[in-house]
Amino acid sequence: MKYNILGRTDMKVSAVSFGAWAIGGAWGTVNDEDSIAALNKAIDIGVNFIDTADVYGDGRSERLVAKLRKERSEKIFVASKAGRRLDPHTAEGYNKKNLTQFVERSLKNLEMEAVDLLQLHCPPTQVYYMPEVFSALDDLIKEGKIRYYGVSVEKVEEAIKAIEFPNVQSVQIIFNMFRRRPSELFFDLAKKKRIGILARVPLASGLLTGKMKSDSKFEKDDHRNFNRHGEAFDNGETFSGVDYEIGLKAVEELKKICPAGMSLVQFALRWILMFDAVTCAIPGAKNVSQAEQNFSTSNLPPLSQSTMLEVKNIYDKYVKVSVHQRW
Repeated sequence: MKYNILGRTDMKVSAVSFGAWAIGGAWGTVNDEDSIAALNKAIDIGVNFIDTADVYGDGRSERLVAKLRKERSEKIFVASKAGRRLDPHTAEGYNKKNLTQFVERSLKNLEMEAVDLLQLHCPPTQVYYMPEVFSALDDLIKEGKIRYYGVSVEKVEEAIKAIEFPNVQSVQIIFNMFRRRPSELFFDLAKKKRIGILARVPLASGLLTGKMKSDSKFEKDDHRNFNRHGEAFDNGETFSGVDYEIGLKAVEELKKICPAGMSLVQFALRWILMFDAVTCAIPGAKNVSQAEQNFSTSNLPPLSQSTMLEVKNIYDKYVKVSVHQRW
């Protein structure tokens, strides 16, 4: 496993780390024993950083992370998120009182004294124009409840605005073969300011596994069933906002250029790691077999420039027109 410093923090984190949304919920049936086994396999491989949130299974994901930390002796850094518990989810809700309550609830779930990295959880765009929100996060650091903070964003524009605040250490953003826009401007800005980048939804909600078909079925509680058009939250979180059938066509083209010795999953993750601005990709895993494949990627050989160009050409042909300027 390779490791990178996260922003300007003291955390050296695994280049492929664990995204814990799926083990909380909204991805169909998930078994806690399988989830713990997947988490343990990830740690065995060298993962030392887990990204979760208070709303993933209403705390279920955080509690599983707490269980893992009690079972392991290794140092495991934990990132969580706050804000999506607000109902309604409004900018005004991102105040000191609410953020404190959310963090204290996460600390209880995680059984930690301080969250290593607390991230605003895809707040309304207006929040990035509210300095008082970031002052409240500074206060939470002073109070010892969080060590560092960052943001999780939907749009590149939000990421660029967020890093104007001096103590923002990281930006979590959707970045994968179907969502290339962050690499055009934002990555260079982030590097200049030493901002950590967490590439989330790295497999486009499973599209980039190559295992899905036109007639694939998803369970009722799986966001790939109920959120294809943004019915519950931003539809960019589901299949990266790509039309499902168009995505399948693009995947077939990617299969043709997948390097020998790599699965499509490994190809997709290795592609992300070709961008030196990225601190880590955070795929999920609901079982041991997924964990073995997802977290063994950082030591694979680099992709050739010709392969990188071919991936870009597939993006340009199939998905750019529908996603590039939206996020």
